[in-house]
Amino acid sequence: MTKKINETLCGILEIFKSGQIPEAVSYAAFPSFDIPSEQWSYLNRIIMWLNGTHDARGYRQWEEVGRHVKKGATAFHIFAPRMVKEKKENGDEDFSLLGFLQVPVFCYEDTEGEPLNYKKTEINSFHLIEKAEEWGLDVHAVSGNGRYWGAYNGKEIKLATPEESVFFHELSHHAHKLVLGELKDGQDWKQEIVAELSAEALSRIFGLQSTTGNCYKYIERYAVEAGLTPVTACLQVLSDTEKVLKLILQEDRPEIKQAGKM
Repeated sequence: MTKKINETLCGILEIFKSGQIPEAVSYAAFPSFDIPSEQWSYLNRIIMWLNGTHDARGYRQWEEVGRHVKKGATAFHIFAPRMVKEKKENGDEDFSLLGFLQVPVFCYEDTEGEPLNYKKTEINSFHLIEKAEEWGLDVHAVSGNGRYWGAYNGKEIKLATPEESVFFHELSHHAHKLVLGELKDGQDWKQEIVAELSAEALSRIFGLQSTTGNCYKYIERYAVEAGLTPVTACLQVLSDTEKVLKLILQEDRPEIKQAGKM
């Protein structure tokens, strides 16, 4: 298995070195969803995130999509501008901002009824989904939001795309955490490159469609931030990447733990 991992990683690096990067393959994202929060202000979206959901709507808005607020559910409030129509001296009409109103909305998790499109993705068919389950990770779909394809917070993996390479990336973050003991807060360049390089390697190992173009651009962005070339950055994290892949792919737990302490 170690030989297979090394061959895969070296093959990816050779592609990077040669400059023969294929055209970026766009992720097969969920269809664009018409959900109210996509039109909210950044402040209101922050309020929504702080309330632990990715989709919140008013009572009537939930009814319009066949869902109903559960009995006893508590709303949280977002801000809506309070506008008043005024007539100008020339006869034209204009609107002026008088202030803000608080509007009650309910989390998706506090509703029941018809499933929404972004909850219909077959995540259970993903390769390595059993590894996430073994590690106690909650893996679920969220609406395509234009801000991220996937997210990992130590306990759950949120996916805004059915692209398995995104799942591999987030799973690799958790494996990296197990190897190191703890991850740094935020998007550390080493951690991001380890996760992306691991995801590309896993995609190749499982014979999935390569997204090397996207992978290279992602790694390049973090490498530049660190003042490195993509190849140099990859070489610096190659050891951790190998440990992450071994932890995900091998069943020999004692040997893997020992490798993680090297």
